[in-house]
Amino acid sequence: MAVKLRLTRIGKTGNAQYRLIAIDEHKRRGGRAIEVLGSYNPHQKVKSQKLKVKSERIKYWLSVGAKPTETVAQLLK
Repeated sequence: MAVKLRLTRIGKTGNAQYRLIAIDEHKRRGGRAIEVLGSYNPHQKVKSQKLKVKSERIKYWLSVGAKPTETVAQLLK
């Protein structure tokens, strides 16, 4: 099973928020996640509150071969 780290959309129309998840790459965007790894709210004014992650779990998933999408890779830098 190939695992990807990607964003799934939550929140209301016009107020998008996202969860950072580990998911099978063949599942759809709104499919069931293996694990929720954090959240991203682009509407937050304070930069430090935009992205909240479980860094240890992200390191684990990357170590076992999970591939982040381009967007997630930019957020994790």
